[in-house]
Amino acid sequence: MESNNRVEKRLNSLSGVMTLDNNDQFTSIRAISEAIAAPLEIEDQVVQSMPDASPIKWHLAHVTWFFETFVLLPHDPTYRVFDGAFGFLFNSYYEAAGARHPRPERGLLSRPTLAEVLNYRAYVDAAISKFLAQIPDHGTVAALMKLGIQHEQQHQELMLMDILNLFAQNPLRPAYTTPINTPLSSLKGHIWHNFEGGLYTIGHNGGSFCFDNETPRHQIVLRPFALSDRLVTNEDYLAFMEDGAYSRPELWLSDGIATARANAWKAPLYWFYDDQHAWQQMTLHGVCPIEPKAPVGHLSFYEADAFARWAGHRLPTEAEWEVAAADVPPSGNTLGSGQLRPLPIGCGGKDQIFGDLWEWTSSPYVGYPGFSAPPGAVGEYNGKFMSGQMVLRGGSCVTPDGHLRATYRNFFYPHQRWAFLGLRLAKDL
Repeated sequence: MESNNRVEKRLNSLSGVMTLDNNDQFTSIRAISEAIAAPLEIEDQVVQSMPDASPIKWHLAHVTWFFETFVLLPHDPTYRVFDGAFGFLFNSYYEAAGARHPRPERGLLSRPTLAEVLNYRAYVDAAISKFLAQIPDHGTVAALMKLGIQHEQQHQELMLMDILNLFAQNPLRPAYTTPINTPLSSLKGHIWHNFEGGLYTIGHNGGSFCFDNETPRHQIVLRPFALSDRLVTNEDYLAFMEDGAYSRPELWLSDGIATARANAWKAPLYWFYDDQHAWQQMTLHGVCPIEPKAPVGHLSFYEADAFARWAGHRLPTEAEWEVAAADVPPSGNTLGSGQLRPLPIGCGGKDQIFGDLWEWTSSPYVGYPGFSAPPGAVGEYNGKFMSGQMVLRGGSCVTPDGHLRATYRNFFYPHQRWAFLGLRLAKDL
């Protein structure tokens, strides 16, 4: 097993690769996935902790299947599939690509072995590199390669989410890696940034890569509003808990209080009392004391919404968030920092806009005016999920470097908590 320090150095050295050409990007991004898996034992990579998560072995195979299915098979007449059964095993949700193994049963796939999956990755990597070296500048292939690279980056974040969830179920509560010592800044109250009401334009302008759900660019009208300069902290959230907020239905949406009661929620996911009745938290660094000034994470939309109401404020809309983020450089405490944890304000990007934690908004995940999904299986990437989910913005401490932009729209169901999810307060002016 690779040492934690070596893995951290690899992740650092491989960050920022999106400035390279497609072949170099492909090679570098593929290396990051294997660096993420490197600290794990084989046993760690075959277990599925819950239906929403996937085994690490499955992630490594699925992103490989994506390149094989959408780049090589349609465009390289010389390519021969590695194993005809892998399409069924490693298709995620693409109906147009054929039948697939049920998602909740991915942990039953003891075969193919991890060694076979790594051979599959090497086989497809070699075929992609050979193919890209032989073809001219092909617009369709280039677009699919960019999509595949961004898709693998999304799965790199999922891998770390799923590793944490898996290790949290283990009574030994193992650590994935050791923390990097970072001086933590002091923290005072919120500073509110005010924004005028009026006509704004949001959505991607088409000048670089984006997912289809970031388009089309369109105008929206906003009332005057303000956003906090920081994410809500563990200290803030402890005050909410100590005020009995989990048992106060007036603070919650009806579905939210019902979900909290049904699941006996009393605190964020991964929080627990130790023998001295002090709050501890399961992290990628193992069990750690709650850091009061760090942003509170692993909250559902329902908890974020209830906290905002308790605080006398609200969650921002996604349009408000994007307007506030439009001129902020898309960098912060992301995967390349090696921290793998949210940090107090002042330790990352400006106002924690990018990195640390994905920020819940009050906006449902629906298509923008005029949105139309692309034809074929690739069109299933985002559009088919525009029902019952909420938009998050900004990225997290496990989002790969170079993956974020102000127009990026993430989305989760309102009850989900295993991602690195937090909140920022907004208010009307």
